[in-house]
Amino acid sequence: MDRRLILKLIASGGALTAVPSSAWAQAYGKEPQRATHHPTPGSKGSLPLSTEESLMAEIEDLRAATQARRKHYCHLDQPKWPDGVKMAVNFTVDVDTVLSRRANDEPPMQLAKGEFGGRVGSWRMLELFERHGVVGTFFTPGRTVDLYPTVLREIVDQGHELADHMWEHYVPSDPVAARDHMLRTRDALTDVAGRPPVGTRSNFSQDLVLEMGYIYNSHGFSAPLPNMMMSGGRELLNLPVHLAIDDAMYFNFGWLGSGPAAQRLSEQETVLDIWWQAFLQQYKAGGYLNIALHPFLVGHAARIAMLDELINRMKSLPGVWFASSAEVANHCLALPNQAFVCTEE
Repeated sequence: MDRRLILKLIASGGALTAVPSSAWAQAYGKEPQRATHHPTPGSKGSLPLSTEESLMAEIEDLRAATQARRKHYCHLDQPKWPDGVKMAVNFTVDVDTVLSRRANDEPPMQLAKGEFGGRVGSWRMLELFERHGVVGTFFTPGRTVDLYPTVLREIVDQGHELADHMWEHYVPSDPVAARDHMLRTRDALTDVAGRPPVGTRSNFSQDLVLEMGYIYNSHGFSAPLPNMMMSGGRELLNLPVHLAIDDAMYFNFGWLGSGPAAQRLSEQETVLDIWWQAFLQQYKAGGYLNIALHPFLVGHAARIAMLDELINRMKSLPGVWFASSAEVANHCLALPNQAFVCTEE
């Protein structure tokens, strides 16, 4: 449906009869056709309907979809962090290395960039976290266990969390294959960590995520605070992550297949300022910040220095909790139900 016509419908209270013929002429360049074929919602066949009736049927479909999604998200009103904590910061690291490059069918030099993350960048991040006493969550594809087992064992030995990030950095469309990927990743990470993962960063179906026994996902941004996603009467905690607080937005040349006109790399100082301002806003609100990082990007020397400065600034303020995603999730899940406010639309 033409957007301009929808706006006129909204302005008229949804009454299609209030839309004059001139609106049709403006939107479509001609008067409306009075006879067409459009399936009645829920019917098996097509019945002749006027254009007005057809559009009203589409509007009813949209209303029904909106109604079905009511209370789909339940947002944390106030996190009520542990005593002495003003805000929680999750440093989340996607250890997708060369796998993400392969999944995107990127050229050889991009594959080499992924190798840098596994062989150099991850170690630099571990050194930085250890120096600052920061506990992070490393979202790890299952195949990474075969490719870089030594650095994964070091991640575990330093007390960081390993969490699911798909098998080879993509979700199969076939549900049987998707379940197999999740099972294989869970087994591989369990072998390394000595305990099964409790969370994921992926767009696997919510039912499948819950079947794996995971208590949270960190995928999507429906609110600045942790929120509960409702599906079929079941709920799953989401730890929101935003592209503006993701190093790939600023440092990945060719990100998501963007064309030459869109290619740009940001200066470290610019990114530092954006992330620091985001932190300050949530600090004043007593909130939460999820900083998404990739060793093959932020692991370069100048960017590690930028991350070092960011952590130093955060540590200069009292009450900052550098927690793993599992720690934040367990805290939020222990809160009473009334701590979450469900949206009505």
